[in-house]
Amino acid sequence: MSVSRELFPLVLVDIALFCVDQRGLRVLVVRRADEPEKGRWALPGGILKPDIDVSLQDAALRVLREKVGVEIPHLEEVCTFSGPDRDARGWSISVLFYALLPRNEIEAVGKKKVEALDWSDAARPAQKLAFDHAAQLRRALATLRDKVERHALPLHLMPEKFTLTDLQRTCEAILGRELDKSVFRRRLKGSEDLLELDEFERGAQRPAQLWKARVGFQFAV
Repeated sequence: MSVSRELFPLVLVDIALFCVDQRGLRVLVVRRADEPEKGRWALPGGILKPDIDVSLQDAALRVLREKVGVEIPHLEEVCTFSGPDRDARGWSISVLFYALLPRNEIEAVGKKKVEALDWSDAARPAQKLAFDHAAQLRRALATLRDKVERHALPLHLMPEKFTLTDLQRTCEAILGRELDKSVFRRRLKGSEDLLELDEFERGAQRPAQLWKARVGFQFAV
């Protein structure tokens, strides 16, 4: 018995790739090189390829490699967006992921299958995003913020070595508000995910202790 192609919607993955730089929490947006929505800004995304993708997560990782040439340390599924009108190609299902990139790897991101890319303000992107990607970004940001509110440490956003002040500023960039230093330090006390180094960062102020993330650390609560 033949099966109608209309029974199968278009399956896609979209990724909100976050980093933190001196300006705050940023998200990667790309200018689309192909239709639909050619020339508009969007989150990196692509179509599931069942012949090569063993999972939706594998598809998301492939899309990031193909479009912006990066291997990322943390990728997490958020939710699914679907409907007949969100994509001009027809009824579609898009599985949204968010990913975290350390700030020292930002320069490694390069355009490949896109016309241009930009690190935009994650909470207030300058570009009007194609499809339903503005709603997707809001959902991904809310998920990331919720984990940090519940005391998950976003160590995947940090360079290999960092100070506790750097870590606090990263959490503040995600949450969009300042944190009390003493409360934040108490929260970190005894954490098995942080390893103290016998190294210090020297600057205008007194030397600051350097730390690193435990091998195999997971961004979880």
